[in-house]
Amino acid sequence: MWLLLIRPQRRKQQEQMDLLSNLQIGDEIVTAGGIYGTISEVDDDDVTVEIAEGTHVRMAKRAVAGILTEEDEDEEYDEEDEELADAADEEEQPAAEEETEEPELDRSAAEQRG
Repeated sequence: MWLLLIRPQRRKQQEQMDLLSNLQIGDEIVTAGGIYGTISEVDDDDVTVEIAEGTHVRMAKRAVAGILTEEDEDEEYDEEDEELADAADEEEQPAAEEETEEPELDRSAAEQRG
C-alpha cells in the first residue's frame, strides 16, 4: 500500500522542491494559474516575473508550476501556427448563406391575432 500511494506522492513532491530551489534569473516559467513569464529576480520565498515587456509581477515561489524548455516552446508555437492556419482557412471559405425562416406560429395563436 505504501509503495502505491505514498512513495509516488513523495517523489513528485521532491521533484517540485528541486524545481523551486533551482529557479534562476532568465528561466521561462508557467505558474499554477497559467501565466507565462521570465524570471527577473529570485528571493528566498518569492520571485519577480516579467509577464510582458516592462510588466513585473511578484509571486510566491510555490506558484511556479514548471520551467519551460525549448521543446515546450516549440510545441506551443506549433499549436498556435495550426490554429492560425485553421482560422485563415475558415476566412477563405465563403460562408454558406443562411436562410432566414419566419418562426412558425401555433395555428391557434395565429388565428387569435387576426
